[in-house]
Amino acid sequence: MKKNANVFSKLFDEKHRGRTVSFLIVICVYVLIELLQAAGSLSSLFKSLLVPACCYIVAALGLNMNVGISGELNLGQAGFMSVGAFTGICVSGLLAETIPNTVIRLIIAIIAGAIIAAVMGWLIGVPVLKLQGDYLAIVTLAFGQIIKSLITNLYFGFDENGLHMSFVNNNVKLAPGGKMLINGPIGATGTPRIATFTIGVCLVLASLVIIYNLIYSKSGRAIMSCRDNRIAAESIGIKVADIKMLAFIVSASLAGAAGALYGMNYSTLAANKFDFNTSILILVYVVLGGLGNMTGTIISTAVLLVLPEMLRGLQDYRMLIYAMVLIVIMLVSNNEALKTRFGKLTEGFRKKKGAQ
Repeated sequence: MKKNANVFSKLFDEKHRGRTVSFLIVICVYVLIELLQAAGSLSSLFKSLLVPACCYIVAALGLNMNVGISGELNLGQAGFMSVGAFTGICVSGLLAETIPNTVIRLIIAIIAGAIIAAVMGWLIGVPVLKLQGDYLAIVTLAFGQIIKSLITNLYFGFDENGLHMSFVNNNVKLAPGGKMLINGPIGATGTPRIATFTIGVCLVLASLVIIYNLIYSKSGRAIMSCRDNRIAAESIGIKVADIKMLAFIVSASLAGAAGALYGMNYSTLAANKFDFNTSILILVYVVLGGLGNMTGTIISTAVLLVLPEMLRGLQDYRMLIYAMVLIVIMLVSNNEALKTRFGKLTEGFRKKKGAQ
């Protein structure tokens, strides 16, 4: 009994409380949604948002790792999602006959998308993270635009003779039975929709495990020390560029995994979906949820993704209300008086509970 009490107290102590709440929120919401689906109480519109919500939550968690924990501004998260999405689509298409099991194929596609996005993040980070200032924001912004242009002009397919690819002009000639995976400006078409809400929730939980384990590790403390005081971190022997690279690669890989899941949720997907506005939207989720606050990121992403659809019936006033909600959330989340009052209430509740 005492051992169970110690485990419970460790889960909800000041250090681990945020992590425990994050996991509990995800698991409880998943159970609730599954019960509602079983009862037939969910509309088709809400069902269509379940997988995208998981994708954006994972991408936002990754960006928060970069912006909130590492302190580096990344404006190319949509670019890494795009890399993961089209990598996942291509891998899934190539393995369709070899691996008929959709769950296994989806997992392989997600892993492939995460790996390729991580490699792209490493290639970008090697020259940029050695510099100080907002160079990363500029480079990642350019990266997102470059990736969108490259995929828009890419033609990629396969047949019995192997892989075929051309750029700008469609010079791909496929044998009978061949299939185009990426068709230039049209994007990926005819993609089997194998993404599921359960896999999406598992990806969110896996992302939380990766992020929290990194935050609570020696490397995580080094990342935050570099964010708070770069000179002091360098003075005790921390290699700032290398440690920031770790956070950036984790952020990019999570975006790639989210993109792969997103790509497997639609039969048609164009590169224009992952434009600069998508990167800014993910950044908005992170900022409103709180920099470094993973629980807040999960809640803000879910609420702000569902809210416009819930207001769709209001037609002309929908985006006006959405903008007003954003402003109110920003003002409340940055109000020091409210934060102090909430902290006092929480502290008083803990003291009262301890006295009992």
